[in-house]
Amino acid sequence: MKEKDLLYNTILARSFSKNEQKRLGYGAFIASIFFVFTLCTIFKPYLSPLPIVESQLSVDVGLRMLRISETHKPKALSSSNYTTSQSNITSNTTNTQRLTSSEDDKLSVYNDTSLPKNHSDSFNRTTPTLISKEQVISDGNMMEETVKCKKQSRTEVCELNGDVRVHGKSATIRTAITSAFSGNTTWQMRPYARKRDSGAMNNVREWTVKLDKNAERLENANFSRCVTNHSVPAIVFSLGGYSMNNFHAFADIVVPLFTTARRFNGEVQFLVTNKNQAWINKFKEILRSLSNYDLIHIDDENETHCFPTVIVGLKIHPEYFKELTIDSSFSEYSMSDFRRFLRDAYSLRNAAVDLRRRRPRIMILSRAGSRAFTNTDEIANAAGETGFEVMVAEASTGLASFAETVNSCDVMLGVHGAGLTNMVFLPENAVVIQILPIGGFEWLAETDFGRPAKGMNLTYLEYSLVRKYGRDHEIVRDPLAVIKRGWMAFKSTYLVQNVTVDINRFKPLLAKAFELLQKQSL
Repeated sequence: MKEKDLLYNTILARSFSKNEQKRLGYGAFIASIFFVFTLCTIFKPYLSPLPIVESQLSVDVGLRMLRISETHKPKALSSSNYTTSQSNITSNTTNTQRLTSSEDDKLSVYNDTSLPKNHSDSFNRTTPTLISKEQVISDGNMMEETVKCKKQSRTEVCELNGDVRVHGKSATIRTAITSAFSGNTTWQMRPYARKRDSGAMNNVREWTVKLDKNAERLENANFSRCVTNHSVPAIVFSLGGYSMNNFHAFADIVVPLFTTARRFNGEVQFLVTNKNQAWINKFKEILRSLSNYDLIHIDDENETHCFPTVIVGLKIHPEYFKELTIDSSFSEYSMSDFRRFLRDAYSLRNAAVDLRRRRPRIMILSRAGSRAFTNTDEIANAAGETGFEVMVAEASTGLASFAETVNSCDVMLGVHGAGLTNMVFLPENAVVIQILPIGGFEWLAETDFGRPAKGMNLTYLEYSLVRKYGRDHEIVRDPLAVIKRGWMAFKSTYLVQNVTVDINRFKPLLAKAFELLQKQSL
């Protein structure tokens, strides 16, 4: 008997004819192809190339960060393909977890009780349920919103409503939920809007957010009995991280605080963790304009403060490559709203450039440390010859006084650094000129100040010094090679040396700035 006859006499063969077997085989083959296609579709996000870590190093000494960027040019995200999500927690056991997400920053819900203790964005987990639209934690059928948490690439924000209790000494925030939810759910959060930067987050206190089954459990907790009751909402945010750098003070705290607190029209209590009195003194006008109440250094409080609503963390634009930005597609406010708020907070007179009765005024930002101009007088003379009224200033005075000075100018000229952040006080249609000590890191200049300036309705001009090395030198042609050697190599190459401007080469740029202002005045 031939081998094929033996196969045909198997149990399967006796049940189906040869033609039926063929059809069955074809069907199985098609089903296998469909199954493989389905798996590829489901797991495609996890199979994509890993992003390249680029050392996009932010401004000023010691206050640095690493940003994650894709190798391709980022596409604009719409509300349909990028939805910051809120968690729906229905666990039957006590879950201690950090807010985590898939690559597209949708919040994932996990019922895994064996989560690791380290603070990271990804970890081994059970199969997640991705939430593609906003959901709420509600009490039964009453749909009373109790907890809403948003997870984004730069920040985590949780809004707790109802009976919310804050204990500063233990860095714990608790709120009650009804018997519709059994057990507790717990998060660890650091309320600072640069969460992927370990250098910043190591200086931010970690807080525990707990959901308790009911109010009785809150009362039974040792510290949870209300000592001070507040009738207004509260916002918990940190003054750690890179807060003493002027760029990060605005990008990581001031702008996010505005987008988070402005809707309360002053009827909100600030709870500050990582006390920083120097920061508070510097930005006191902004704090007073956003809150009608003295802020509380919550870390020092050993009594429980009770609020109807507590927001932990600050809202910020979700994309790392957009600094000093408020996108109206992600917020009810815009950068125009923010700059209008600043003019009100500091009583600034000039909303827009107006040259009908005077010459345009240029501010040359001087620096006492690295990246200082070596020929400031020559630059000032060239600007004067172009037609500008010239002012040389260093941002060393009080912020309120310096804001008024900046607001009186039509052009701000400075070397790449945190001082350029003061462009937020310029009137609309003003010009910002950023000078790069060496060409090759235009991507950083564009991210930190180029795009933000345009978003503030300012004209942005850039001038790069390349004479020292030439355009074919490695540090100009291939800055990534320098970045790979580490921060100190990047800093010593690009951000330490002082700057000598070639006046003859620079004059055309001054003339261009002058011409742009004149056209706007017509």
